[in-house]
Amino acid sequence: MNIKLPQPIADFIKAKNEHNSNEFISCFSDNAVVQDEGENISGVKAIKEWSDKTNKKYNDTLKAVNLLEIDGNIILTAIASGNFKGSPTNLDFYFTLNNDRITNLKILLPEEKQ
Repeated sequence: MNIKLPQPIADFIKAKNEHNSNEFISCFSDNAVVQDEGENISGVKAIKEWSDKTNKKYNDTLKAVNLLEIDGNIILTAIASGNFKGSPTNLDFYFTLNNDRITNLKILLPEEKQ
């Protein structure tokens, strides 16, 4: 299934799959916030550190399987595969975009619905 992704999200997935944290953080605004595993990560420096840490820990990749837009948010469902219990699994990525940059990202398991 080919999904037409907004460019910042396509770039996000490409950088994530290549484990390229420099390209990864270029997808985010300077004051972006990421919420993952109960943690809030604020600003590109912290997001880069989080990206490096999760790449090393999980060696994960993403495959987009569904895209929805609801109330100005973009919800991407992706299959995450890597070195973690339950791999592969679906994850929901709730994106807020502004000026072709990610300003907010919340990552949840589907059963954690926002």
